[in-house]
Amino acid sequence: MRVQRALLLACLAGSIGPAIAQEATTQPELSGVIAIHDPSVIEYGGRFASFATGVENAADSGTPRTKTSPDGTAWRETGALPGGLPGWVETELGYTPKNLWAPSISHHGGTHYLYYSASSFGENDSAIGVMTNKQFDITEPAEGWQDQGMVLRSHDGDDFNAIDPFRIDTDGRSYLAYGSYWDGIRMVELDPESGMLKDGAADPIRLASRDDDAIEAPSLLEHDGRYYLFVSFDACCRGAESTYRIMVGRADEISGPYLDADDTPMLEGGGTEVLASTGRYRGPGGQEIFMNDGEPWLTYHYYDAEDAGTPKLQIAPLRWTEDGWPKLDPLPVSNGT
Repeated sequence: MRVQRALLLACLAGSIGPAIAQEATTQPELSGVIAIHDPSVIEYGGRFASFATGVENAADSGTPRTKTSPDGTAWRETGALPGGLPGWVETELGYTPKNLWAPSISHHGGTHYLYYSASSFGENDSAIGVMTNKQFDITEPAEGWQDQGMVLRSHDGDDFNAIDPFRIDTDGRSYLAYGSYWDGIRMVELDPESGMLKDGAADPIRLASRDDDAIEAPSLLEHDGRYYLFVSFDACCRGAESTYRIMVGRADEISGPYLDADDTPMLEGGGTEVLASTGRYRGPGGQEIFMNDGEPWLTYHYYDAEDAGTPKLQIAPLRWTEDGWPKLDPLPVSNGT
């Protein structure tokens, strides 16, 4: 979710410019329809669109939901992706998921890709699929998607879970990071054009683990010659009682090893905290990186303790410490109303 400069100018000019983001002293204050879970955002020409986990047992079959914004601060609902569950999902899994989880939008070579998860809570009998869109319209983000089928699969008894996909294109190659609980986060190489697994690709690379403890929602960023792996630790989906927190590690190569600020490997449970529960903002997580005017921003959801624990959207520019670690501005006092 890419938002640009400070909110004062946004009010005056109707858009958020890159300079304001750099001058802001708190994270942007969002308004409108911002109830969301597992957000992914894209921006074009100062306009924004978001994708999120679908609504359980909804008439639309729980397909990913979308929102749009003319400036990155004021958001409105634009509906779920039409067409219901892709046909392969029930056939492959042998059951009907209540919804599709954690969609992740990316762009490569004139095509937009939307990766998504099909699973059941607490199980790793799961799959990741992908849709493509060659005529994406940011004002109508639910339209134009064509399902391309399953990308990868996990089964009961595997030591990984095929959910929470995130694609990164770097150095002429494409990768998909994924994973939740079990043995943690993995990454596999993709064919850049089809978005499917690359023929002859090596076995998946293990990036992070907490020895069966809670870790999920990977997102990768290349910045100043290093790679950063953002993940969520602990528990989501408990409203204001959620304990999610956003963690990060970094590496010199995309394949790792990722270390935290104390040099503890993320494969050994390491991670440097970026954001944890603060005030009304409980359980921040489900994060993704997106680029805004060439600068990295973070989008995530939090559970609003002053609104019955409703999950809501937040976005923020990444700042950097002198020794190259990402951090966030303080949260706004009144956001989430």
